[in-house]
Amino acid sequence: MDINAEFLHKYNVSGPRYTSYPPANFFNQGFTTSDYLGELSASNQQKPENISLYIHIPFCPRRCHFCGCSTVIAQRKIVVERYIKALNTEMELVASLLDSSRRVTQIHWGGGTPNSIPMNYIREIMDRIRVHFTLDKNAEIAMECSPAYLDYKHIDQLAEMGFNRISLGIQDFREDVLTVVNREAPRHPVKDIVDYLRNKGFRGINLDFIYGLPLQTLESFHSTIEQAIAIRPDRIVTFSYAHVPWVKAAQKQLEDIGLPDANDKMNMFLQATAQLTEAGYCPIGIDHFTLPDDDLTKAFKNKRLHRNFQGYCTLETTGQVYAFGSSSISQLGGAYAQNHKEIIRYMEAIETTGTAIDRGYKLNKGEQVVRAVINSIMCNGLLQMDELSGEFGLSVNELKELLSFDPSKFESLISDGLMQLADNQIRLTEKGFLCARNIAMILDPALKSGEGVYSKTV
Repeated sequence: MDINAEFLHKYNVSGPRYTSYPPANFFNQGFTTSDYLGELSASNQQKPENISLYIHIPFCPRRCHFCGCSTVIAQRKIVVERYIKALNTEMELVASLLDSSRRVTQIHWGGGTPNSIPMNYIREIMDRIRVHFTLDKNAEIAMECSPAYLDYKHIDQLAEMGFNRISLGIQDFREDVLTVVNREAPRHPVKDIVDYLRNKGFRGINLDFIYGLPLQTLESFHSTIEQAIAIRPDRIVTFSYAHVPWVKAAQKQLEDIGLPDANDKMNMFLQATAQLTEAGYCPIGIDHFTLPDDDLTKAFKNKRLHRNFQGYCTLETTGQVYAFGSSSISQLGGAYAQNHKEIIRYMEAIETTGTAIDRGYKLNKGEQVVRAVINSIMCNGLLQMDELSGEFGLSVNELKELLSFDPSKFESLISDGLMQLADNQIRLTEKGFLCARNIAMILDPALKSGEGVYSKTV
């Protein structure tokens, strides 16, 4: 792909990541516990019918300087036990309001570092999930793991609990890069871990990397991706480091060391893309590369890829997301609801009322339509207005009016070979996926631009 400084200057602007629509900065504290309970009940009549569960474990043995997650550094046993008890209480209340015939097709553990807590706590939560919910026989049960705290006996235990997918946060194979961002190196060789996971029946194994960190160069990131390819995981993810020190103050430390500029970051991504596609990986969505027989590859080719706060999934496994734990965000058909970020406040609220809602957002019908539009662009690089408008009982003209659709806004993107617009259809090119967020921004009638509010789009 022909990417130069002019392209970056033109398209590398601040914009939402669109992991939700509206973005999380729209959430407000006018959304109450009463609203949340009402939306939980209403979700039984909304689509999708399936249930996705998210379990947030905020604990980390140490804080990586690049991290943008809500975490707390290693806590005493009594705090961890109290937190696990709160998760159980919260789960019991939510389950009581949901239709028991609905099936759980996806469980995702994130954080924090979920695999840093003792396995008996994880088993306790998984046992309670099976008490309160009905799991689909093909449910995807996944955990984000740091290889620094992952031992083979842990993999055995996770397999026994029903886990079948793991995402390993490698970030970089260079130990000096890990050192300057305050991250520990893997406990065992990553290839040995992946081989062991495969032997235990895990599928959809992710290796996650970040480009744009201090000390990274084109040459060093090329070597990192080559090592990843040699391991041959099912999925390789190359996340662009989002530098938002006004949100996460710890990131300021990385400025003192020095960060690659936008041009170097883009070249790292383009170089990795060339390496991975040459090695037989298929680019899907944004920053994700999957083997041809992977479920996500098939979903992307069939335009049935979906995305939530936990990442990409297929339309078959996606469900409304019911989230548990501090800072976690439930993504329901008609609303978003976020828990208190501070774990003490979260636990106290759960112990008092069974809920811990801090803020949220109710979507009107128009916003639900725009959410579907942006999801379609961000996941599948495609917007078929005839089809999508029909799903919501609208005419194409009504959809265009809702989006403030103006073909002239896309002229530059079309002339630069990033997208095609014809017959009420937008289709992104391969190069256009680099600017999927830019295109989504044009289709977002509520967006108000502002430097320093969002990370850069490219």
